[in-house]
This record gives sequence, structure tokens and C-alpha cells, in this order.
Amino acid sequence: MRFADMPVLVNTMKQQNPYRRRPGVFYHSSGVTDVIVWAPLKESVSLEIAGSGSLSIPLQKDKWGYWILQTTLLQPGDLYRFSVDGAAPVPDPAAVSQPQGVHGPSEVVDRAFDWTDQEWKGVRRDELIIYELHIGCFTDKHDCEGVISKLPYLKELGITAIELLPVAQCPGNRNWGYDGVYPYAVQQAYGGLKAFKQLVDAAHEAGIAVLLDVVYNHFGPDGNYLECYAPYFTDKYKTPWGKALNFDDAWCDGVRNYFIENALFWLGECHVDGLRLDAVHAIWDFSAHHVMQELKEEVRLLEEKSGVHKLLIAELDLNHPRYVTGIGKGGYGLDAQWIDEFHHSVHSLLTGEQDGYYEDFGDMWQLEKAFRDSYVYDGIYSEHRKKLFGAPVGELSYSSFIAFIQNHDQIGNRALGDRLSLCLTKEQLKLAAGLLLLSPHTPLLFMGEEYGETNPFLFFTDHQDPELAEIVRKGRREEFSYFNFKDDFPDPQDPESFDKCVLSWNYRGSDLYKWYRELIQLRKTRTALLARDRHHMKIIKQGDVHSRLLIAERKGGGETLVLLFNCSELVQQMPLVYSGARLVLSSGSDTAVPAFLPGYSVIVLEV
Repeated sequence: MRFADMPVLVNTMKQQNPYRRRPGVFYHSSGVTDVIVWAPLKESVSLEIAGSGSLSIPLQKDKWGYWILQTTLLQPGDLYRFSVDGAAPVPDPAAVSQPQGVHGPSEVVDRAFDWTDQEWKGVRRDELIIYELHIGCFTDKHDCEGVISKLPYLKELGITAIELLPVAQCPGNRNWGYDGVYPYAVQQAYGGLKAFKQLVDAAHEAGIAVLLDVVYNHFGPDGNYLECYAPYFTDKYKTPWGKALNFDDAWCDGVRNYFIENALFWLGECHVDGLRLDAVHAIWDFSAHHVMQELKEEVRLLEEKSGVHKLLIAELDLNHPRYVTGIGKGGYGLDAQWIDEFHHSVHSLLTGEQDGYYEDFGDMWQLEKAFRDSYVYDGIYSEHRKKLFGAPVGELSYSSFIAFIQNHDQIGNRALGDRLSLCLTKEQLKLAAGLLLLSPHTPLLFMGEEYGETNPFLFFTDHQDPELAEIVRKGRREEFSYFNFKDDFPDPQDPESFDKCVLSWNYRGSDLYKWYRELIQLRKTRTALLARDRHHMKIIKQGDVHSRLLIAERKGGGETLVLLFNCSELVQQMPLVYSGARLVLSSGSDTAVPAFLPGYSVIVLEV
């Protein structure tokens, strides 16, 4: 089966929204290529084909500001740009290929693909065990092919979904992905669009879903030509990373369409199973119909049409459940959101760090609250913020909240990119893993954490503009001062900063790797650990500054498991009430219920 029907829908207009159409260039097997560009305030748009001499083909404008062309003169492999109002030609804002980088011409691609995943139905939210990875650093191939080569390993580990850091075309060859300026184009260094589709197809064959991190709150500073076309940005709001996108001001409908169609491109044409929406708190929209709600409604229609589960996951630091509350209950209906406070609670407790936002953490009560309530600050006073912060999650399912003990931000935004494996003992690492994978929340692992990878994950860029490179260095220096870090740090522009981040893959024989596999297998097979409703989990003992013993009870399917986490270095006595229980799992070498809990240990009992 060849996926060639999606481009045919490019000119289809929904009656309720005349702006809804897919921008870009679409080659059809008939030899005809459709071209569509949104530039509502411009007087002329012409197609400029590279190597065609003085050939310039004008597009025709419709009443909604879309410029349209059908031509046989534009074929796969051709390079092209658009001249807007007679100005110097610029790349296509909806290009799917930028072979010469962010300032070069766009490329026509035959987007048909022989998919083999017709039986794939996706992964339900409750089944998610997510593995976050950066394509460039995951293997020494630095591309999609390298990720494909590791799918058997990931399947053996037991994860059910990989989450890819953004793949949108960025300046140069080395970038986290958040400086993307072509959200429809796969970074050339990763292999381009076809290689990306091959990765998705191979993952589905392995029974693994693919989630993709996308950035709809800002554009990168280098290679951004959007303003040559339309009012994509607004001065009404600001973001920490540049101009805010225009989701609620004049001409916003075309902007909203651009990003919603981008989501549908990944979820539809590319068969991606879900999107992680970066920093949705920086998506400013005071419309009556919030763009996140509109996106969810469109994705739901795609889900119904395809018969495949599609997920929308928010990164949000506001501790506000509105984003994952159902549309019928006044929310935006997204499927899940990241919860940084689970990470902060575990990290501060085990490392003792108290700088920056960690000043709000470090005690057992925060860990207990994160484990039970998802948000730690749910309307209570935050010393770090100097105000009451957050709101309770109510009865929302635990699966609506994604917890982690490491991720790209929490490692990469440390000055030295150091992982927990460099500051915790093996016992502490096993304790942290147990807290994550035995919690009722949806777990996310960061590449390499399962075997204690010691290579760092640094911030790296490949900007070609020296002035911009220096701005990046200055910004990092200011950020690290917030955490009282005054030493030198690796230069993001130095290729070595990227090279150091590539995984070592020294996992064979790792006791930690074996522990992760055991925890994942237990999570997937024990009925008490499959339950996600809040009434199926309770804290029996919170622990305090003296004992630091957390005891939780989880129930489901007629089964009751008791989870004991000794979060201190001190040996603690096993509560006598559990002396008759059956040992299910131990982070140590126990074969029966022990009389004492070693320091930094995990015990799972069936009662």
C-alpha cells in the first residue's frame, strides 16, 4: 500500500473553516504538482524553480489569502523558492525538505511511501512506557537508521513508545531541535522524510509507538522566513525564546491552520502515534476557542477516520489541569501532560540540591505528594515563586500525568549535562527507578538511564552566525548563574559538545539494566499496577525526616501490592504487619520478606 492519497486532500475546504487546508507542495503520480502558500496581505507570489533560468510562474490568490498553482513543471528533486511581492526568493515555509539548510532552496519530494503497518492500531494511554531519545545522540550513526538498529533492544527492555526530540529542520547539523524553522521538514542530518517514515514503520513492526516532540510556541532565530509571507507573529505577547506566534490576533486563522495541519501531517501522513507539545504555557491564545482545543478536535476526527489511537501530550509548568480535562468539562481535552515536580521531588531528596527551583523540594512530604497527587504545588504556597501556586487535579486519571526522574531538559539544562549516574550510588539509582516505574503515573525514561549511562547530555548548537552563537553562550551563562554555577561550561557550538553526548551502550551485564527490565515487566503484568484510578492507590506511611520510609498500597483486579521505599541510607525495620506477606520484588538479593530494609532499597509485597 502506497500512502499517496493525503496530498489529494490539499484543496479540500471544510465549510466551517475556510482556512483549513494543507500548505506546501504536493507531487502526484499523474505528474501534476499542487502548490499552496498562505500570504493574505501580499500582492503577488511567484514560483521560482532553480536551474530554470528566468522562468517564474505566478500563483493565483483566493479570497482567504491562499496562493495556488497546479503545474507539471515542478517535479521530485527540483529545487524551488517563492518570490513574494517581487522580493528576493525565499524558501517554502511548509517545505518537507531543505537539502541545503535553512537558507537554501526547498526541494520537491515524492511523498508516497510503501507502508507495512496496516494492522497497527496504536498504543492506549494506559499502556504507555515512554523512552525519550535524541536521534543524533542515540547511536554513532546519528540518524533514523541508527534508531531502527536499536529497536530490538528497546523491545527487549519493554518500553511501548519512543518519544523523539524535535526533528524539524534547524540551522546546521547539531541541535536539540527546539530551534526549528521548518516544522514540516525532517532534519537532513537524520535522513530526511523517507528515512523518518521508515523509522515509524519499523517501530510499528516492533510493536512500539512513535511520539514526536513538536514546537508550536516559537520559531528558531536563524532561517525563519515566515514574516516574508504573513503575520505569523504578534507583539501582544512575549516568550523566553523569541517572538510569540499569532494564535488570537488579526489573521490568526491562517496561523492556526499552519500548525494544526502540521500536527495532522505528522499524525496522518507520517503515521506518528502522538505529539508532545512543547511548552504549551507559551502558546498565547485568548480566543473563545483555544487552539489546543481546536487541535484536539481535529486529531479526534483523524483518529476516528484512521482507527489508530492518536495522543496529544502537553509540556506545561503551570500545574493547571485544564489542558488534560475533557472538552465537555471545560478543558482542552489533551491526553496527558508532563509533571516536572515528580522529578524535582526525587532529585532534590536524593542529591540534596536546593538551588533554583529545588528550594521547593527535598523533604519526604513533597515526594509523597508527587507520588499520590501528581502536583506537589496544587494551590499551596511556593517559597520559590513567593505565591500560592497550582490547582488540584481532582479525579483525573494517573495516566494523564507523565512522570520522570531524568529527561533532556533536566539533564541538558545542567551546566555540565551530568546525569544521575554521576551523582548517585547504584542503590539510589535503583530506588529512583522504583519510585518512577512503580508509581501509578505514566513513566518516561531518558535514553541510557536504564543502564546508568555516564556520558553527559549537553546543550549543543550549530549556528553559522557568530553573533548568534555568542548570544546562545551568554544565555546559557545567565541560566546557570540562577543555580549558583560559576565555573566554565562546555561551549554549545563546539562539535565536541555534541560528540560527548552520544550513548556509549555499555549496558551488557548492568545490574541496573536488569532492574529496569524487571520493573517494567512487573508494571505490565501485575493487575494492581495496571490500575490508574486514584482510589486504587493510597499512601500508608509518608515517612519523615527521621525514617524517610514511604509505603504505598496499590490495588486492582483483586490484587493488593504494598510498595516500600527506603529513601535513607539507614537500615530500617520491616513493619511487622507485613511479616506474612509474599515477596514479589526486591532491589537487593532478598528471596523472602526481609526483617530489615537496607538503605536506599525497594521492596514489593503481595498481601
